[in-house]
Amino acid sequence: MAPEQRMPFLFLLVAAGLILVQGAGAFEINLFRIYNVTIRIKPASPVLKTCPIRTGGKSYYSEQKINPGERPDFTFECSTPERHWVLVVEKNIDCMSGQCPFGDVLLQPFGLPSLNRTFVWDVKVDQLSGIELKFSPSIKQIPPGDTCSDQVLYNIGSRLDRNRVNIGNFCRNGSVSRVKVQGGVILTLQIPWNSKVNTSGFKLENRSSIQRLCIIESMFQNESSTTLMSANYPLGFPEDELMTWQFVIPPNLRASVFIKDYIKPNCARKFVKLELYSGREKGFALDKGQSVNVPGSFELSLQGCDQIDENPGVLSVLFDVTAHYPKNEENVTFILDLRKEKNMNLTIYSKPTRPESFLKHEQGCLICIDSSKDCKPNVTLESAYKYSVIFMCRNLENIRIIAEKSIVCWNARTCHKDFSLVVPQSLTQLPILVEKFIWKLRAPKGLNLEIRSPILKLKQHIPQKNQLCRGSYSYVINGTTPGRIMNFGHFCPGGAIEKIVTADNVTITLKTYGNEWFTESQKQDLHLSFVPCITEDCIFSLTPDPKAKVYLETPDWLGGFPAHKSVYWNISVPRKRVGQLNFLSEWMGVTCEENRAHIYIREHNPGAKEMVCRDDEKLPRTLEMHDHFWVNITNCKPAAGKLLSMHFMVTLVEKNSALPIIIGAVVAVIAVLAVIGLIIFCKKKKKNEKKEGPTPMVGVYNTNVNTQLPVRKGLFKKDRKNNESHIYAVIDEAMVYGHLLDTSTIPETAEVGVYQPFSGPMSIHPPSPPPLRKASKEPNMEESSFMLMTDNENYTFTHRSSREPQSNGNVNVSGNVGSKPLLEDNGQENSAL
Repeated sequence: MAPEQRMPFLFLLVAAGLILVQGAGAFEINLFRIYNVTIRIKPASPVLKTCPIRTGGKSYYSEQKINPGERPDFTFECSTPERHWVLVVEKNIDCMSGQCPFGDVLLQPFGLPSLNRTFVWDVKVDQLSGIELKFSPSIKQIPPGDTCSDQVLYNIGSRLDRNRVNIGNFCRNGSVSRVKVQGGVILTLQIPWNSKVNTSGFKLENRSSIQRLCIIESMFQNESSTTLMSANYPLGFPEDELMTWQFVIPPNLRASVFIKDYIKPNCARKFVKLELYSGREKGFALDKGQSVNVPGSFELSLQGCDQIDENPGVLSVLFDVTAHYPKNEENVTFILDLRKEKNMNLTIYSKPTRPESFLKHEQGCLICIDSSKDCKPNVTLESAYKYSVIFMCRNLENIRIIAEKSIVCWNARTCHKDFSLVVPQSLTQLPILVEKFIWKLRAPKGLNLEIRSPILKLKQHIPQKNQLCRGSYSYVINGTTPGRIMNFGHFCPGGAIEKIVTADNVTITLKTYGNEWFTESQKQDLHLSFVPCITEDCIFSLTPDPKAKVYLETPDWLGGFPAHKSVYWNISVPRKRVGQLNFLSEWMGVTCEENRAHIYIREHNPGAKEMVCRDDEKLPRTLEMHDHFWVNITNCKPAAGKLLSMHFMVTLVEKNSALPIIIGAVVAVIAVLAVIGLIIFCKKKKKNEKKEGPTPMVGVYNTNVNTQLPVRKGLFKKDRKNNESHIYAVIDEAMVYGHLLDTSTIPETAEVGVYQPFSGPMSIHPPSPPPLRKASKEPNMEESSFMLMTDNENYTFTHRSSREPQSNGNVNVSGNVGSKPLLEDNGQENSAL
């Protein structure tokens, strides 16, 4: 039979072994050896002169001991033995060599005489283990010398080396629910003779290492107070030991701690510390007379030191803890409407009060949802619902919001919609600081993520180059694709980066800094689009500010750019500007284990040449780019400790205007010289033409002209200038037919006509006469220049160009209108031939 199964059966045997013998004050006790229980019947006072105990036929005034396995009978020779004798029951519990009997510890044996009883349990464990005692009902500690109202008293002690350490005295019905003691525990329970207590009130709960002298856990269910003190109070806490008190406070209660007594020893090494811990905050040192208010659960620890041998002094602490409902706190109610939001959840929590604020009696906050009875230090809400949120606190500055939203595209055909990555207005309108807002972005196969900030633009936070994010919020962008996670960097508004296209799924975390967020939250400018896939890992597109330097860094600056990754920067250069690309180090700084790392630089012009720099080559200091250009950094597999982390800078400067001015001046000088040379050439050519004679011109005779001269100027509506029917192909001046002139009157420079025999058919009609030429105003011109050309004859003639006044094309004859016409009859014409 297992030990756990034998326990109830053995208890019955012990009860059966106690036989009440007939007669007043007569008892018989039978102790079974297996229980390892020893009973001592001791005098209540050092000198006992009345009411002896009789056993074995003899009367005794001294202590009587009943060992395991013995079966004595005894009687008290008085009617009130409880005034003169006490009963001590000692039981050893071995948790070292075998299985520890966890569970309720019973008062045994049953049916003891009505004396003041003291039960002693000595639980033995090894020095590195701690044993946990759980009390039900809870107990409360009292100072040494004090008594309990019902006279039921617990004392908890421990063995430290060979010395016994007094953890403390406790009464029933308090707040202490658990006591954990290192290296074994000695627990005594004193019960008065007339008490009806029939249970020990505790059980062995657990065995584990606690790495300190003891831990006392105090749990408050409602408004109450308790007094606690250090071990061995007031004689002195053991040297270089640690003791901890844990306080569990319900969310709707507050705790006040007051240090009533705190005596420090003379330390040779280390320091004494009495510190309070709340949440994750750093411990806050306490001193005598201090009073602090704590929202929620907390811990208090006492650390001893190595004391001076000659004058060690003592270390002791006594303090009060009171749990109470919040006092003088305002209730503020807000409506939080999340019905329009999707895939979002948020946590509203009360930030742990700073340790230094304990002295100012500042309280933490409670958050209540839809009811002031359901209040907690933090609550989690989901989208698609409307909430009434009640804040129970004096100051809302300690309340924070952390929100998370997922934007996932499952179908590439239906998710080309743009999304605004802004904190919802339902949160920004609250007087609660949004500490973080996290967007989880995920694209399907065939699409990538494009993050844009077209108005405010983004800049990278690069403390090494004093390019800092000083606003009220910033973004941290991290990749989340398994196997290719990359930290893109820390960004904030006010830069040059207009968009980021990435092949990875990412999370964007907005972090806020201070109360300026409440005004700047309306200026958010971040957008998301799903775009077709790119072959690159990441592309940054930016337009630098002409008045600022733009510093850029490779992703994963601290951890090093991931192996075999490739990142691009598409940098726009406005007109009338030149982009200057400056590398801030002479070398790439990476040592490649596999492949090579490269930097590629190229302008957008189709004919532009690409510059390539390898990891083992020295980088150019400054490059001037006259058009939009690309910068690509492709990593190798770097060796351990030699990672790729680069900074470079882009600035815009005005184009140099001196060169166009110089080129323009040179062109102007060349043009002037060309004009001067052309003028000189023309003059020389004209002189040569005058010497050599005119170049023969070919005239084509037009037979369709009308030779009739207008009699009156007004009757002919179209003058010859506007009528083109008389125009020859080339007629530079008056026609001169050399064979009709009088040879005696022909000057040496007269025009010569060459007769061409006619071989074509003869017309029956005479040709129309040629148009009449205006008489020359030159004095040496002869009338023979106006002789008529005969019909049916073709002539080729040469002439020299002569300067004559420009006319309107009409035939005009010098003299009066009524003068003799220039045309003669046919006879005269024939005679000329």
